[in-house]
Amino acid sequence: MTDGSHATDGQPRCRINDSDVALEADEPLLFTLRNRLGLTAVRFGCGLEQCGACMVLIDGEARHSCALPASALDGRTVVTPEAIAGDPIGAALLSAFELEQAGQCGYCLAGIMMSAFALLTREINPSRARIIEVLDGHLCRCGAHIPILRAVERAAGMLGKPGA
Repeated sequence: MTDGSHATDGQPRCRINDSDVALEADEPLLFTLRNRLGLTAVRFGCGLEQCGACMVLIDGEARHSCALPASALDGRTVVTPEAIAGDPIGAALLSAFELEQAGQCGYCLAGIMMSAFALLTREINPSRARIIEVLDGHLCRCGAHIPILRAVERAAGMLGKPGA
């Protein structure tokens, strides 16, 4: 699979961070990412798609990876937190989260950044209410919600300025 097409041998395949990957059909995507590919920014939180720590982008949409079987990913494109730093939106988010000191323990941040990345890809200047709506499914046990909101707002502001 070099063009995002489906596998011809019956084994599911997808594109993960610009690499073609053969998948174990019954293995959850999270375990493929962490255990087989060493992409450990994606976290195991609850295993029930309820906390958001395992969020990745699948065909540009923020999705949980903890309970998603690899068989559902044949021919799809997956982007993990490791891959967003080189993108202007990812760079703005990383900078804004640091400037706002939005991370305390940091366990939830990769998943939050993936949802924020998907949002800012589609909406360059989202309202605070919209940011809250998008991040509502994420659990931050440290209670850093306000700095996280400020960081996403700051990143949006950085992206709205020429040369940022």
